[in-house]
Amino acid sequence: MSRPRRLHLAGPSGDTRTGFVRVRGAREHNLKHVDVDLPRDALVVFTGVSGSGKSSLAFGTLYAEAQRRYFESVAPYARRLIDQAGIPEVDSIEGLPPAVALQQHRGAPTTRSSVGSVTTLSNSLRLLYSRAGTYPPHQPHLDSDAFSPNTPAGACPNCHGLGRVYEVTERTLVPDDSLTIRERAIAGWPPAWHGQNLRDILVSLGYDVDTPWRDLPKKDRDWILFTDEQPTVPVYAGFTPAETRQALKRKTAPSYMGTFTGARRYVLQTFATTQSPLIKKRVSRYMESGECRVCHGKRLRPESLSVTFAGLDYGELSRLPLKRVATLLQPYAEGTASPLKKLTREHPEKALVTERIAKDLVERLHVLLELGLGYLSLERGTPTLSPGELQRLRLATQVRSNLFGVVYVLDEPSAGLHPADTQALLRALDALKGSGNSLFVVEHEMDVIRHADWVIDVGPAAGEQGGEVLYSGPLDGLRGVEASQTRRYLFGAEPSRPRPPRTPKGWLRLRGVSRNNLQGLSADFPLGVFTTVTGISGSGKSSLVSQVLVELVAAHLGHEPPEEEEDGEPLERPLVLTTGGKITEGLEDIHRMVRVDQKPIGRTPRSNLATYTGLFDHVRKLFAATPAARSRKYDVGRFSFNVAKGRCETCEGEGFVSVELLFLPSVYAPCPTCHGARYNAKTLEIRYRGKNIADVLGMTVDTAHAFFTEEPHVQRALGVLREVGLGYLRLGQPATELSGGEAQRIKLATELQRTQRGHTLYVLDEPTTGLHPADVDKLMAQLDGLVEAGNTVILVEHDMRVVAASDWVIDLGPGAGDEGGHIVAAGTPAQVAASSKSRTAPFLALG
Repeated sequence: MSRPRRLHLAGPSGDTRTGFVRVRGAREHNLKHVDVDLPRDALVVFTGVSGSGKSSLAFGTLYAEAQRRYFESVAPYARRLIDQAGIPEVDSIEGLPPAVALQQHRGAPTTRSSVGSVTTLSNSLRLLYSRAGTYPPHQPHLDSDAFSPNTPAGACPNCHGLGRVYEVTERTLVPDDSLTIRERAIAGWPPAWHGQNLRDILVSLGYDVDTPWRDLPKKDRDWILFTDEQPTVPVYAGFTPAETRQALKRKTAPSYMGTFTGARRYVLQTFATTQSPLIKKRVSRYMESGECRVCHGKRLRPESLSVTFAGLDYGELSRLPLKRVATLLQPYAEGTASPLKKLTREHPEKALVTERIAKDLVERLHVLLELGLGYLSLERGTPTLSPGELQRLRLATQVRSNLFGVVYVLDEPSAGLHPADTQALLRALDALKGSGNSLFVVEHEMDVIRHADWVIDVGPAAGEQGGEVLYSGPLDGLRGVEASQTRRYLFGAEPSRPRPPRTPKGWLRLRGVSRNNLQGLSADFPLGVFTTVTGISGSGKSSLVSQVLVELVAAHLGHEPPEEEEDGEPLERPLVLTTGGKITEGLEDIHRMVRVDQKPIGRTPRSNLATYTGLFDHVRKLFAATPAARSRKYDVGRFSFNVAKGRCETCEGEGFVSVELLFLPSVYAPCPTCHGARYNAKTLEIRYRGKNIADVLGMTVDTAHAFFTEEPHVQRALGVLREVGLGYLRLGQPATELSGGEAQRIKLATELQRTQRGHTLYVLDEPTTGLHPADVDKLMAQLDGLVEAGNTVILVEHDMRVVAASDWVIDLGPGAGDEGGHIVAAGTPAQVAASSKSRTAPFLALG
């Protein structure tokens, strides 16, 4: 939320030649008038427990101010087109160079955004095909635009450059052909009155609605489903078919005139025009996507696909892993490829262009391979990438940009990285620093912190107990800072030997698993214990656990298969590539499954920690039960900011109003009526132990825990939130302000409140992302508690301390992409640590 601007910028006299960025009086979020100096041309790491204020200092203050200064030099009209950060609350910042932020935010996901477009490799490849491709005889030369599926010149005319076409078929519209039309055989039609109306119209049109669909003549079935005709006929509501025929003969006055719409027309029209995401999702079920028959999924026009390079058309090259693309282009970059030698003799200028473009591509690909991304393909859509993969793609692009004197602000670049890949990340960061740039990195990974030139430790705790700089200086100086929670993990003794592994109570056996890079894989997961699945990035961990395992168990339990809640059009999402797999043993021991992911707990500020966990229901009941509320007949709904009777009318319960400023970022100002309280004055008059409902929403979990001492339901919910390390969050903190790690821990806390009955399978994908080691310890205690209660916990994880504390480890690899997808080691942590084939083994230090 933007605040009033209080900036005193250093003028020309401000000494910026000392090599330091000087921050004075930073008050963004929980920062407490922070003064700190950061060296330039160095790797500076911001660390501290989750919620301590690291990001507020790195992104909310330093990056936001660098961006603000840059935008002051941009034309006002252009400023309107750029998403701007707010103006930071800080007295002054001196010596701050221009900044580039590499965050884990996705932006707006779309299948038209791919690895090739994010890295801009596609631009160079299109040029390579245009200038150096092999054309069929008599084909005119094509510009580089013709090799882009996102331009009219290149997009396949049949699928408009998407690679897939969307069809509505009899099979999708009528999933059960044993039903009659009256029994709603046509599932694609709308429910409720609208569907009944269409069935009544069919009766008036003379169609049989009481014969099973499969027994109707094909001609009738096709017309009902696929006609574009829209006849208007008399409708006799509530009449039987015989009575309707009689009424039509006698020309009886109808109930109303009804217009018919075919099922396919209804589905396509609704999908194209509805504003409701729910309705769009419902009708998309009756559409199926298939590979485009013209371009076979390659997304380009036939004439563009007729051009080849090294024997491959553009679509074929885009599907190769980057590692293979680099190998293929290497001889061209070196000038040793045989086609290049022939070209040098016949068209020397064309040979020179080919060599130059290939050399540039190989150099840029090499950076991506160094960062462990060689398993990705150029056509891979960004919605399918993890936040860590996306950030490393952007990082690789910057390493090759050759910018000088820039501050790069990075948000946990090691997220989702196996320790083996972290070494390559550090080399990339060193390359950026070596080019004369500064790196400000928010990070929890100890290997990255140890590599830093300068450490800024923020704390001592989270939220209101944080916001202070405990230490700023070279790494070794942190040893003597007693208040730092980071130093224990940086300089502590070797980890103590974990407890002996627990004995499995049974086995969940998967056979013949095929999805993405898993081909016919067999895997055994122990039940009743704590298992981690490890392996380098891209080895197949998430495919095995978060996709196949979850889908197979969900099918057994009769759950709807978990949907990948990507943004964007439902039908534009990648096709599911599970082609085989079954569970042959162990399902009888699983009565329930809980998947705890890092997706947001809500997409609007109206969703918050208190509403998601159910805690707010208990709090509202307490307020409704007060004598004052009862005397006024205020019910529980009165204390919801989503209900008209209780909320402030001006801001409709938002607590703030947005003020649009044409050339500046929109300012969110507290509501002038309720001053941010969200409720109307009458509701705020009701008090529970001296506090109104807005006061309670403003409390942190820790404060509320001390306040609600006599309420066991509220105490239990708050206690669990504290145990997972979220005591610093405010009860009313909007979901939009929470990180993925915080959202995941809120989901876990919500689950932990439930009475444990055992026999539940918990699946978590990298739950330590965004967590300080001190918070990881809290998380592990909770997960261990779930196992002790008779449940099974399976994690995909890179944190070696977590792996060492597991009962069982399954290590995938040996490499990524095509070189992965195999189980290279499985057993207790000690057994996996002794494996000579495992790339995880060298990092699995067991005390």
